[in-house]
Amino acid sequence: MVTIETLNRQNKKAVDEFVKFPFKIYKDIPQWVPPILSDIKIMMDPSKHPFYEHSESEFFVARENGKMVGRICGIENKPFNAYHGTHQAQFYFFECIDSQEVANALFEKVFEWARARGLDEVVGPKGLSLFDGYGIQIEGFEHRQMMTMMNYNPEYYVRLVETIGFEKEVDFVSCYIPAESFKLPEKVHLVAERVIERGKFKVKTFTTRKDLRVWADKIGEAYNNTFVNNWEYYPQTKKEIDYVLNTVMTVADPRLIKIVLYENEVVGFLFGFPDLSASLQRAKGRLTPWAIADLLLDMKRTKWVSLNGAGMLPEYQGRGGNALLYAEMDKTIHDYGFDHFELTQVAETAVQMRKDLITMGGKPYKNHRVYFKHI
Repeated sequence: MVTIETLNRQNKKAVDEFVKFPFKIYKDIPQWVPPILSDIKIMMDPSKHPFYEHSESEFFVARENGKMVGRICGIENKPFNAYHGTHQAQFYFFECIDSQEVANALFEKVFEWARARGLDEVVGPKGLSLFDGYGIQIEGFEHRQMMTMMNYNPEYYVRLVETIGFEKEVDFVSCYIPAESFKLPEKVHLVAERVIERGKFKVKTFTTRKDLRVWADKIGEAYNNTFVNNWEYYPQTKKEIDYVLNTVMTVADPRLIKIVLYENEVVGFLFGFPDLSASLQRAKGRLTPWAIADLLLDMKRTKWVSLNGAGMLPEYQGRGGNALLYAEMDKTIHDYGFDHFELTQVAETAVQMRKDLITMGGKPYKNHRVYFKHI
């Protein structure tokens, strides 16, 4: 018999069991990249994660004959609902053995929790912050997960959620670009050169993390304002932006972070991150001194880069700024000795960007689907 428990987040043993459960699901799956366990614990702790200054979550565990067989989290993002005029709950941290009975019980508990809060729809997977990764993977299972910037799951998760009645909300497609195949049309280079010559726009690059941190607040503000028309947008608080930026800084290679300035104001950005998936797999979720040293070494030896975050403030689009971003992407791909690039989780609603990436040599190779269900 399957039973569902509400997780006691004050119980360290119970929290440990929750965060370590995925290791049972993925023990024989080489494409999975374990998260840092301490990061997951922060996401579960209302006293440590800035999301909980305005919103709430609850965590649930499924047991069968006393053994943990599944887990899930229900989330109410109040600013998102206020901004979009919706009454949504989100789900995240869904992990489950291949059992429809267990999946049904977990989701029914989330539905019950959501209805009690006056919510009428459940959407997910969708986490607490911008870099938590969206969706259940539906294509590209043979490829390794890109660090913890996206989710990975067994193929049977698709069947479990669709049997419950979840339907497609939006897909996030990731593209692969080998360095030798990336071809930026000459006219884009010409537009970028003309934009620079006019003197209004310019590109700011970085060589050290210290230099990057000086601009962190302005970058965060621009990031928050760039995606106002996107499906996933809601106005982030200063503490939420700082939390994301601090997380990003730990894996950032300053050479791969570019910003576009207009009269010294940040109006666009391109974020590139060295792929640390291999060292994260070796760390097995723990940031020991040896694991940290391995991560730092991996930053220098990896040949893969994730381009995860490219945007231009809406009021500056169509004025040549996008050409600058693509020209800087071209330099990033060809100037630093990397061989492989992933454009990580581009929303299908970003139609023009997806067309541009395919034109320039990108090949869609992973797909993550966010689902919804009216309750």
